[in-house]
Amino acid sequence: MDGCLCCAFKDTLWTQCFSRSSTMLLLVLILILSTVTEGLKVIGGNITVVQGETAILPCKLVDTAEPLTQISWQKMTRGKPQNNNFYTILAKNGPQFVNGRDDRFAFVGNFTNNDGSLELSNTTLMDEGTYTCIFTLFPSGNHKTEIPLNLLVPPVISLKNDPVTLGDEEVSLVTCTAAGSRPPAEVVWITGTLEKSVRITTNYSSHANGTTTTVSSLFGIPTKEINSHSVQCVVTSAARSDKETLNFNIQVFFPPMGVNIIEKSQGVFECLTEANPPSTFTWQRISQPMPQSAVKVEGATLQLLSMTSNLNGLYQCEASNPYGSEHSHLYVHVNSGKGACTACWTILIFLLILIAFGAAAAWYYYKYRKFPSALTRMVEWIPRERQQVPTDSPEPTHGVPFEAGEQQDGSHPTPSQ
Repeated sequence: MDGCLCCAFKDTLWTQCFSRSSTMLLLVLILILSTVTEGLKVIGGNITVVQGETAILPCKLVDTAEPLTQISWQKMTRGKPQNNNFYTILAKNGPQFVNGRDDRFAFVGNFTNNDGSLELSNTTLMDEGTYTCIFTLFPSGNHKTEIPLNLLVPPVISLKNDPVTLGDEEVSLVTCTAAGSRPPAEVVWITGTLEKSVRITTNYSSHANGTTTTVSSLFGIPTKEINSHSVQCVVTSAARSDKETLNFNIQVFFPPMGVNIIEKSQGVFECLTEANPPSTFTWQRISQPMPQSAVKVEGATLQLLSMTSNLNGLYQCEASNPYGSEHSHLYVHVNSGKGACTACWTILIFLLILIAFGAAAAWYYYKYRKFPSALTRMVEWIPRERQQVPTDSPEPTHGVPFEAGEQQDGSHPTPSQ
């Protein structure tokens, strides 16, 4: 107490006394504030969201009784790498944008409950970065936390194959691409029975925006054996909740190979071949118009509607696709009637025998200047004229005149003595 009174009379001593009092007061205030803010916490989080979805940026102040005067937000992102204020919430004026409006942000917290959480909809890769939430209290001042926002980008998946034709050299059969993903997508192939017949290559390419494209190709020799086999491209990405599988049928293109015509039923014929893509079929009759009213053509099938001889002829089936064509022939012969046909064949055989026999006889006569004995006997066998049968009293011949002096039997009388 004397020291204090002494200070009242001496300026120097007064100054020293006031300085000591101020220091003591400041220390007391600091002690009080440290006691008040010792349990204070600002709770945030580390947020990861898929591009295009909505992100919640949590920010809450707990364990304090100090009055809240303001909530502020700052961000440093791919799109804006400099840290800047962009959002403020006041007790009276409510939320408002700072340094430009972005309606994708919305205040979803509660100022009274010390909750400063924000919602960011339709997120993009440019929104990735660090967001800072700041609570301003009285009298302790600002208290903040940082909330990292991480963006996952799902890949754009596609299958592509160039037209592959039959050959004996290795070519790319199909390519599976997972483009623009973050983090990089994994691509694997399920080839089944073709495991030993194909080869897989996988490449990665990085982009400036932090995404990666994965390209995986399937190589093999284009043969008919691998044509139409099914394979699967399986893509796994952290930006997707499940794997995506793309099915693909390997296509090896080749022209029609080996055209066969079969008879499916009576008068119905079908043209068969192996080709990829499938063949189109054309029927025609060689050197003659197609009898439209007597036949029916449907694709590879030719149907004879009426079994008549006007259908006879040579028919051609042509199979074709963009890679080539091939054809085969069908000869049709329809008999008009069974009996008539038998008679025709009998006459034809008889005529052929006569022609052959006549030719042999002519050759024999030309060589020996006489006809063969067999031919002579055959000629003698032919009846000359019918002869009458003799009786006991010959009857005169009627209607056959004879010359005077000629006997009926044809002899001449002898002169009398």
